[in-house]
Amino acid sequence: MLDGATAAVLRAVLDEVCGDVPPSDTARRTDVASGLLRAVREGHSSIEELRRAGRAALCAIPGMWPRRDIG
Repeated sequence: MLDGATAAVLRAVLDEVCGDVPPSDTARRTDVASGLLRAVREGHSSIEELRRAGRAALCAIPGMWPRRDIG
C-alpha cells in the first residue's frame, strides 16, 4: 500500500505525463499508472525516474503517437 505522499506524487506525475491524453481515455491513463506503479515496486522513487517511467509507458501504447512520414 502506498503512503499519502507517494500517492500524491504518482497522481501529479500521471497528470503531467498524460497532459495530452483526454481524461475520458481511461485505458491509456491506466497503462501509464501501471507503469508508474511498476517503477515504484522496482525501487524508482524520484520524480524524474517516475516521469521517465510514465513517458516510457505512454510511448509503449500502440497507436499513441501518429506516424509522421517524412518526405
